[in-house]
Amino acid sequence: MIQQVTRGIKISIETNFEGTFYKNYRVHFAFGYQITIENQSKDSVQLTSRFWKIKDALNRTEIVEGEGVIGKKPVIKPGESHTYKSGCLLTSPFGAMSGFYSMINFTTTRKFRVTIPSFKLSAPFALN
Repeated sequence: MIQQVTRGIKISIETNFEGTFYKNYRVHFAFGYQITIENQSKDSVQLTSRFWKIKDALNRTEIVEGEGVIGKKPVIKPGESHTYKSGCLLTSPFGAMSGFYSMINFTTTRKFRVTIPSFKLSAPFALN
């Protein structure tokens, strides 16, 4: 498990390999990840958007940005957490993801970024 705390917001990530399949005449490697966003601060916060940088072993980079996570903009009170599952496709059996969440602090009304630490994606059959 990968974990990191930014401004009192703890991000925990677990990954898993989902399998391979063909799409557009190419093999793709499917990975899933579960992220828990825990509010360890004293203020309520809301996740408003996300930014992902997804790299595969061939050094291809895909940028994904958008509002919320899986269609939600969760409000996370002090001591509470929000967990969600998502996934991505790579054209190689190895890769990595990193990024940030944009959030707003309800007490100060200030916007801030929470770092999503870099985490590796790897198909177990490709490991020695």
